Amino acid sequence: MANSGIYTTALMDHNAHPDYKYEMDGATHTHEGINPSCGDELTLSLRVEDGVIEEAAFTGHGCAVSQASADMMADVITGETVEEALRLSQLFIDMIKGKELTEQDKIDLDEAAQLQDISHMPARVKCAELAWRTLDGMLRENADAAPATTE
Repeated sequence: MANSGIYTTALMDHNAHPDYKYEMDGATHTHEGINPSCGDELTLSLRVEDGVIEEAAFTGHGCAVSQASADMMADVITGETVEEALRLSQLFIDMIKGKELTEQDKIDLDEAAQLQDISHMPARVKCAELAWRTLDGMLRENADAAPATTE
């Protein structure tokens, strides 16, 4: 099977036993993401306090790639600043589009870096990046809406 290389142990584990797939109470940010080409849907919820993502969770349905990628993403961004989460989402999107990452970038993405081979399968790219694009859109939208502060 040509795409068996994308179904790593990490992907299968995150799909079968997601740690971050649940309804979150007290979310400060919520955003929906849809991949109309294959029907993947998710709702991403974050609890952000003082610029740090204290909790991340998602609900929804879709293929193994979209669900595992969402779980990996939630794991990677929990405890990170909003700025770092934006950097990580851009790293992941660059990787999934075929850009080579440094070893440090791969370390920063943790298990999500194992999805790199999906870049060779255009039909699966949108599945892998759904949660990350949803995160990016949510954080950028909220940053634009945040009131300017002066000191």
